[in-house]
Amino acid sequence: MDKKISLTGIIIVFAGCLLLAILQPLSEKLGSQGQWALIGIIFTLGLWIFKPFGLPFSAGGIFFAAYMLAIGIPVPTVFSGFTQSAIWTLVAALFFGFVLSKTGLGYRVALMILKLFKPSFVSLTIAWALIGIVLSLLTPSMTVRVAIMVPIAASCCELCNLKPGSKGNSLILLTAFAMALIPGEGWLTGSLTGPVLQGAYESVPELAGVLTSASYLKVCIIPLELTTILMLIGSLIFLRPKEKLAAEAGKAISEKKLDKMSREEIITAIILVASFILFFLGGKIGISSLVVCLGATFLLFVFGVIKPEEIGTGISWDLIIFLGMALALGNICQSTGIIDWLSSLLVPALKPFSVSPFLFVGVVTAVLFIWHLVDIASYFPTFVILPPILPAVSKAYGVDPLVFVPVLALAGCAFFMSYQNHWAIMSEKASGDRPWTAGHLLIYGLIYFVSAIISMLVCVPIFTSWGLL
Repeated sequence: MDKKISLTGIIIVFAGCLLLAILQPLSEKLGSQGQWALIGIIFTLGLWIFKPFGLPFSAGGIFFAAYMLAIGIPVPTVFSGFTQSAIWTLVAALFFGFVLSKTGLGYRVALMILKLFKPSFVSLTIAWALIGIVLSLLTPSMTVRVAIMVPIAASCCELCNLKPGSKGNSLILLTAFAMALIPGEGWLTGSLTGPVLQGAYESVPELAGVLTSASYLKVCIIPLELTTILMLIGSLIFLRPKEKLAAEAGKAISEKKLDKMSREEIITAIILVASFILFFLGGKIGISSLVVCLGATFLLFVFGVIKPEEIGTGISWDLIIFLGMALALGNICQSTGIIDWLSSLLVPALKPFSVSPFLFVGVVTAVLFIWHLVDIASYFPTFVILPPILPAVSKAYGVDPLVFVPVLALAGCAFFMSYQNHWAIMSEKASGDRPWTAGHLLIYGLIYFVSAIISMLVCVPIFTSWGLL
């Protein structure tokens, strides 16, 4: 983020927190500790969103922990995020992504799929969708998928003689970026969203055991994959370029040679494929996804794919600290009465839209997409703060908390502008000297938004028949 915007943003947040501290406007509703906790949460979110002075996410998390302990929040509550299964699933998932990138297996899979298609804008969009799905089966890490797919897409644009800034260049890059994110959101281990939401749901007593691999797949697979299909169709309509791809591009891609699979690649492929199979069979044979993830990571160490010295450098521990503290947000908000206060505001606000399930689902989806313009801390604060409010929403309007899972998964990937999605920023950098234009990103982001709304509305009758609405 631009330094001036970053400093201006955190100064405004600090001024707002200072005003709350002086006026104490919510002391009657939240009590002293609740109000001080709210001030700390707002300032921490400001640190995560604006990252002043280049502070990493972990720095904001450490401040958050120190502040909450200082105002008297118990240690088990402050660090409750690190005791959830979600955080250890994420550690394993990040190591999956690390070995996929390190061994070159991800690059091999992507290029092998590309070689199956003759270059055309239609075939390339289909190819990127398949690559995104296959890679998401092997690793939940969107960061790794973007790191693998976008540079290949940039090389593809160069081979096809597409000019930087052209529709064709943007279409291929944006498709690779979007397919690295969205299809994998359809199942629990296809992205980091699944484990984070599972942890957030588990921290709420009324929602414990509700979000499992099976229930996540049930409510997410249709809307997420339908959104993917509609996106691809919409992009080919509204972003399809007039120019044709160079004939020699197909030959250049087909002749691009791959080295023989290494021992590490073979071991990684066997372990990750076996893990994916166990993810889906786990419920039937009594093995949790956490056991599968940790067991697979252990085997990667045993067979030397992950070296001892790579424990500290192979994955982002900055992200782990951030997520651990973010996952504690829900418990802190519950223990200080913030959740009850938020429920008293949110539940009545939803009443005008409760007259129709179509209206309710459509409005909630649109609002959560727009909210991502504000929550740019990977949307994880929303993932953990909203679930504790859902039992009250369910009691008032009969909307099962599972209905919100696909909405949150879809909204968490929103990208009207690059600043709100750090994977979009990463993709722009990874594309080198031929990034997409801001206008093309906005068009593609709007296509995604409309596709998501349509998909959720299509699912309303399905959810109703399941008794979720």
